[in-house]
Amino acid sequence: MSSLEQRLHDDLTAAIRSRDEVRSATLRMALTAVKNEAVSGTEARELSDADVIVVLGREAKKRRESATAYDDAARPELAARERAELVVLEDYLPQQLGDDEL
Repeated sequence: MSSLEQRLHDDLTAAIRSRDEVRSATLRMALTAVKNEAVSGTEARELSDADVIVVLGREAKKRRESATAYDDAARPELAARERAELVVLEDYLPQQLGDDEL
């Protein structure tokens, strides 16, 4: 198990203990996506931290797109939930470069 995957497990345990419903649901979803990636293909494999970051990046992209779709459909409560999940996922992703840094 990669160190990032272990961190996700540890943070999930802490979120469950603190009854943080959004964080625990988001981390469960992220760990499921990581596990699905590990068993996809012809044989199961151990994911590196880089592989886990790719999976989390895909999940974050889904949250951004869903939030935009919910905004367009005038469903602000669902868009807010997607953005809350995105904030949790971004804690585990590398910091993106800003316009000034590019």
